Amino acid sequence: MKKLLLHGLALSVITASAATKPNIVIIFNDDQGYQDLGCYGSPDIKTPNVDQLATEGMRFTDFYVGSPVCSASRAALLTGCYPYRVGVPGVFWPNRNHGLDPKHTTMAESLKAAGYATAAVGKWHLGDEPRFLPTNQGFDSYFGIPYSNDMFPAKSMKYSEDCLFREGESLQTLEKAFATEKKPGRPSGMKDKVPLMRNQECIEFPCDQTTITRRCADEGIRFISHSVKAEKPFFLYLANSMPHTPLFASEQFKGKSTRGLYGDVIEEIDFNAGRIMDHLKKLGVEENTIVIFTSDNGPWLIKGDKGGSALPLFEGKMTSFEGGQRVPFIIRWPDVIPAGTECNGIAATIDLFPTLAKLCGSKLPEAELDGLDISKLWKTPKAASPRTSYFFVHNAVRSGDWKYHKKELFKVKATKRDTQGPTLYNLKDDIGEANNVIADHPEIAERLKKRLEAHIQRTPRP
Repeated sequence: MKKLLLHGLALSVITASAATKPNIVIIFNDDQGYQDLGCYGSPDIKTPNVDQLATEGMRFTDFYVGSPVCSASRAALLTGCYPYRVGVPGVFWPNRNHGLDPKHTTMAESLKAAGYATAAVGKWHLGDEPRFLPTNQGFDSYFGIPYSNDMFPAKSMKYSEDCLFREGESLQTLEKAFATEKKPGRPSGMKDKVPLMRNQECIEFPCDQTTITRRCADEGIRFISHSVKAEKPFFLYLANSMPHTPLFASEQFKGKSTRGLYGDVIEEIDFNAGRIMDHLKKLGVEENTIVIFTSDNGPWLIKGDKGGSALPLFEGKMTSFEGGQRVPFIIRWPDVIPAGTECNGIAATIDLFPTLAKLCGSKLPEAELDGLDISKLWKTPKAASPRTSYFFVHNAVRSGDWKYHKKELFKVKATKRDTQGPTLYNLKDDIGEANNVIADHPEIAERLKKRLEAHIQRTPRP
């Protein structure tokens, strides 16, 4: 039924030439912190290519993702909904037979119905069973690691006839690993050994992660070339598998950064983002391409020097503090987005689907979305944001400069601060959420508490 509906959408979209529809490239990193770019204040990581994107486009200071963990954040980006609304409460694991239900329309499906070529490259993490994979969620093709790079293969994984087995692995060693598993669904000795997939089959096991950042960029470049040759507008969703740990860098970048291996990884991501930009320019399509660079959640602080930095924000991944869900966001679209600008309005990944649908002439699903059209902010960064509230899963809500956390002991391991709620912070004066002012403003806390409670009722935990 869903596919028939999308076919109907395709027929209803007004025909336009590829040149009139903007191309879209979204680079979505894994666990990159708010400060981990030169243009966001990193003191020791060099990112000249992304900094150039900011110089030629717009940098957001108050941009949020849908969750402080991987799968839920990705579901929010692709569906335009808070993750609970689409049944994704947290992180998906192999061998659990779960994922983003295909009944939910994704951004890729909407754009595909409007005539776009679509490709998912890199980390997916919305289910590794065939029905959950990108090729059944609106993407014409998929190349990448189907979940986090510290996981392991699913027992049901299909291996191509010419699959490259590395490090002494084979179908026989995989069978033995599952036969001797100590925890159900977790093959013995396979942690951090992840499959590299093309469409619905594994083509390399374990994936050589020292080269995966470059190979994902290579795949994106090939897709762009093919789409331009076919005279089709394109949507490239390039989700790098790092700087999620374990960290890997190629020989070209290993030991290059003063920030250690973590810095090497970010600088390699930056270099390959530059390669994609150069390719767009070479093909003459950079002026009509929307390029977005952001992260799925905040840094994994408990990893120490192998994790990133969210400064000046408090905390990181797995928390609903600013460091967990406020991320760097840069967008470039010449002649539409004013160059070298900064936007302080509240915006989020859930807003990308409705915004891009409007700009690209694609249709939104009939189902309720939580995202809003923020195209006005892209064109006029000082305009008032249409978003008056933003919810941090079921833990907190921001309204204007105020942020309220409900009464809950956050299981924070990376910092020693007592975070027992309820708490109220004024982010304009206290971006680091250090001073609980709930006693001074009980009426604001009560108003936000009721707003959060209403949100929880609208989007119950699946």
